[in-house]
Amino acid sequence: MDYQFLIDTYETERTKVLSTWSTFKDEDLSTRPHPSDKRGRNALEHMIHQCMGENKWFTGMLGIDVGAPPLPEKETRIEFIKRYAEDSGKRAVALKEKDNDWWAEEVKFFEFGKSRAWIVTRRIAHTAHHRGQQTMLLRMVGRDIYSTYGPTADTGGLQQNNALTIYPYPDIDTLIKEETAGGSSKTTLPGPGEKPCTERPE
Repeated sequence: MDYQFLIDTYETERTKVLSTWSTFKDEDLSTRPHPSDKRGRNALEHMIHQCMGENKWFTGMLGIDVGAPPLPEKETRIEFIKRYAEDSGKRAVALKEKDNDWWAEEVKFFEFGKSRAWIVTRRIAHTAHHRGQQTMLLRMVGRDIYSTYGPTADTGGLQQNNALTIYPYPDIDTLIKEETAGGSSKTTLPGPGEKPCTERPE
């Protein structure tokens, strides 16, 4: 199947979303990038936006409906993690059932016509964009940052210094189990080490 790489990418992206959400603490969810500026989403609003937006794209543009409300009944961090894990998992399964013709077919994307493969690519990019904003929120509230696409300052610093790629949990099932129990068993981070962890340190 020509589009397996998109299914693989979507599956890794859902893991990255959940890993990022697991790094927030419950008390972080209402913090905005700037406390007096309501234009910047807080973490709770990012979770709502991810769940609502992805549901709308998949049902409206891709014709994939997982038959569940996009938001959890209780809007807590762990319930958002569970809701998105379940729904995105079902979407991944549905994508695996589609053939090349389905992926290549042009459908409506807002006011444009685009192939489903194009739409899934744009959805992945949209998710990554918002996850970058959430990573900045984590730094603002003083949390450690695990890997998304490679090393971070907390996983050893810069890649050229042989820093590691480290995720908080080995898989989604473990993430949900441990976060439900309080989230005290995340993978230990080494920190930046002795060398500069940014490209232009002061």
